[in-house]
Amino acid sequence: MTSVRRTQETDGGTPRPPRLRPPAHRVSPRAVAHWIIEYGLVWGLGFGLAWGVAAWVEGADWSAVPGWLSERVWWLPILVGAEGLLMVTVAPVWRYRVHRWEVSADVVYTRTGWFSREWLLVPVGRIQTVDTRQGLIERMLGLASIEINTASHAGSSRVEGLPVDVATRLAERLAHRAHDLRDDAT
Repeated sequence: MTSVRRTQETDGGTPRPPRLRPPAHRVSPRAVAHWIIEYGLVWGLGFGLAWGVAAWVEGADWSAVPGWLSERVWWLPILVGAEGLLMVTVAPVWRYRVHRWEVSADVVYTRTGWFSREWLLVPVGRIQTVDTRQGLIERMLGLASIEINTASHAGSSRVEGLPVDVATRLAERLAHRAHDLRDDAT
């Protein structure tokens, strides 16, 4: 992982870190559908479990369960459902707007994050492996992800939500470029 340590002077002479520009490419718009399906499955399962717990607590004839708990237990699936609905509708669009990637001659640059952003610069010469991955939902939507691994765990990067042909070409190009740079260094 490369960190930028240079600073820029402001008008008052106070140093501040340089601003990184966003990487050039967005992920595929179909990635939004992928994330909607993924979040929907996870939050649907959570809603079903919350509903089951509420039904179980209400139907339980336990003296250990306080009356106020059994009266209010149906708020659990309502809260889980509301949060799930919010996550399924807002998070994929937000994620699409933030997640970007770019590959130059000597660095792979990604930006991810929700509330806090992570800019990751991986030097191509340090790449050890480039893997292409395609889950079931990604396969149905014609998407793939690439994982770029270096010797450092912190230097590894993943680009999700790419069209299959773009991911395949990118992985092949990065593997060849990393191989060429490694050969030049020896």
